[in-house]
Amino acid sequence: MTILVTGGAGFIGSNFVIDWLRQCDEPVVTLDALTYAGNLANLSELSGDARHRFVRGSIGDAPLVDRVLRQNTVRAVVNFAAESHVDRSISGPAPFFETNVMGTLSLLEAVRAYHGTLSGDARAEFRLLHVSTDEVYGTLAPDEAAFAESNPYRPNSPYAASKAASDHLVRAYHETYGLPVLVTNCSNNYGPFQFPEKLIPLVINNALAGKPLPIYGDGRQVRDWLHVADHCTAIRRVLEAASPGATYNIGGDNQMPNIEVVRMICALLDARHPRGDGKSYAGQITFVTDRPGHDRRYAIDARRIAAELGWRPAVRFAEGLAATVDWYLDNRSWVADVTSGAYRDWIARQYG
Repeated sequence: MTILVTGGAGFIGSNFVIDWLRQCDEPVVTLDALTYAGNLANLSELSGDARHRFVRGSIGDAPLVDRVLRQNTVRAVVNFAAESHVDRSISGPAPFFETNVMGTLSLLEAVRAYHGTLSGDARAEFRLLHVSTDEVYGTLAPDEAAFAESNPYRPNSPYAASKAASDHLVRAYHETYGLPVLVTNCSNNYGPFQFPEKLIPLVINNALAGKPLPIYGDGRQVRDWLHVADHCTAIRRVLEAASPGATYNIGGDNQMPNIEVVRMICALLDARHPRGDGKSYAGQITFVTDRPGHDRRYAIDARRIAAELGWRPAVRFAEGLAATVDWYLDNRSWVADVTSGAYRDWIARQYG
């Protein structure tokens, strides 16, 4: 049997594919459209590995998805495919709804048709796991209880609205058609292979380049930070043990204001890669105008997944952040390729 991972050349998807094949020998087919944040270099560790097959394509290409499902006897789909950057969604919302809503709808239709051809154990054990975000729940006041799975959806950005819509579609396909789906809503991820538009890799990259470290507003926006390795173990656990139709929130149990995260990064870089003038990277911190509709606080209540499936985060934030800084210091050529677009030139040559 085989699992299909959509969006598997992106940040979280590639970490999941690599982790999966480190843990077991069940083959993986990775489907990715290789847009700006999808990068085959993320999967270079698997080059020549017979257990892994890469297919370039979109979840919106129903005939392609159908062929991949049928030709590989797929027993589970893990859907990471999404446009995911809030700032980009504010400046240009349309691609987020094309991929996150219409793409998810197309994927659901292809999976529903494929599921209808299965019988016996193959039909009973099939799963579609849809990976989503805590941003669908909106924002929290400083003293408000963390997001539970029963919280109403109140998205405040076009990105969050598109993910909320995709979540509703997935749940509707379970209720209407009996499709055996699972939904996970995670907090902010960090770790290797994250495209340097997100806070942590952006700060590391800008600091090393001598550029300003832009902080929205007062920098006191609170996020719950989840190491991507913990996220991968949580998804594996949900996929293997959860009942169809279930939803689980996945968090890192680490709420921290953005400005404190940035200062921690600066301190780590001061120790590991000091500036030539001997000053702290913190001197590059620059406060900029806050973005529209900026959610003030996210926090995840992950008691359900702990109680029902026994999962808890294992990576402490200080240790995970230090390891992440080290990874970006050790992989500056990867950062240079993705920020310059050089990897996309290779894709154009390779795929025409």
